[in-house]
Amino acid sequence: MSVAFRRESDEEHLEPKFAIPIPPGPNLVTPRGKALIDEAVLAGESAVAAASDEAAISAAKRELRYWQTRQITAEILPPPTGEHVEFGTTVSFTQLGKARTLTIVGVDEADAALDLIGFTAPLARAMMGAEVGDIL
Repeated sequence: MSVAFRRESDEEHLEPKFAIPIPPGPNLVTPRGKALIDEAVLAGESAVAAASDEAAISAAKRELRYWQTRQITAEILPPPTGEHVEFGTTVSFTQLGKARTLTIVGVDEADAALDLIGFTAPLARAMMGAEVGDIL
């Protein structure tokens, strides 16, 4: 039989598992965002301890490494002053005739369903530095 038709193992055909990418830039967080990261680390540690097979352990460790890195690099910013739009500010505005309210938070805390947008989002970046009554 030709070597070309031999099957060594299924392992060589699996997709490689890479580390979860860390968002570029600083890891700015609100106190709530830091608490969420801390909770994710605890959940990750529990998941690693509870995992039974090698694939589950590997996946849980990947997730845990991501959250541990985010925990170490977290930079809690002070509450906003309210003078202008900055990290942590809740902004009310009108877009296409519809009133909206969003809070600018860290990347890991962002959740569109809760009207929380990451400070790196284009809309948040456009609003940074704006004051009451500004038109963007």
